[in-house]
Amino acid sequence: MTPALDEAFICDSVPADIMDGLWAAGWRHFGRYFFRYSSQPGQQGGAQTITPLRIELASCSFSKSQRRVLNKNAGLRWEIIPAALDDDLRAMFQRHKRRFSHNIPDALENFLGSDPGNGPCECRMVRVFDDERLIAASFFDVGQAAASSVYGVFEPEHMKRSLGIFTMLLEIQHCHEVGLRWLYPGYATHESSAYDYKKQFRGTETLDWTSGEWHALTPC
Repeated sequence: MTPALDEAFICDSVPADIMDGLWAAGWRHFGRYFFRYSSQPGQQGGAQTITPLRIELASCSFSKSQRRVLNKNAGLRWEIIPAALDDDLRAMFQRHKRRFSHNIPDALENFLGSDPGNGPCECRMVRVFDDERLIAASFFDVGQAAASSVYGVFEPEHMKRSLGIFTMLLEIQHCHEVGLRWLYPGYATHESSAYDYKKQFRGTETLDWTSGEWHALTPC
């Protein structure tokens, strides 16, 4: 049996090409804290196997359900700009986190650090508006040939719009348009979990922790 992997380090600045290599090896980061781990406790006891994912952007065409999400939100205004935190985002995060019943995060800074615009790598954000009101945002890091989704929030009253999926689709479109090869949507689990939505994208691969190789994942 392969020993469980649980590693971390702190770093203030990482070059873009090195970020690509870290993501390819299963690393993620929240602010200056970099980590990777291969298992976590399950909600019903036992352990869940962590599954790093990445999307090969050239192979990612959207499904009918994903195109419906885009069409449903076609009337919204959105933009992609350098990441920055403000009071509107922090307030929306506090409303958004009420959706969770366990592992409830304290603040956006838990995921992004105090100043995501200043490292450890380039960070961009998607902002979505209904008229002038901000109703969703997501954050993603950018390397040399790859990007990595960090976190997304939305107004709970707009849950039926599937805004979490919507901002992820916008990230995929943007990364493909600027010529990146991969988007890392974050960890999921081998077992069924709340993160199964990350497995629904065509072109998704999963990392074999033992061999370090990536293999195609059939969407759920």
